[in-house]
Amino acid sequence: MKWCVYMILCNDNSIYTGITNDLNKRFKTHISGKGAKYFRGRKPLDIVYKEFFINRSMATKREIDIKKLSRKKKEILINTQWQF
Repeated sequence: MKWCVYMILCNDNSIYTGITNDLNKRFKTHISGKGAKYFRGRKPLDIVYKEFFINRSMATKREIDIKKLSRKKKEILINTQWQF
């Protein structure tokens, strides 16, 4: 099972970072308002970044590293990811 670190752009222009093993399902959960508390009062607009890992541990470590980044560095990461 693959794990994914993802970033979502919100309607207040903030960026949310999380992990999941089913990105489409998790995004729908966020949109429905039943996901993370972060989305109370914010609307998720789009998945702007995703990175896949072979296990949860690796994904969690990467999530922590991304959350420590400044807004500017997150934007650079988003803008330089491989486009498939």
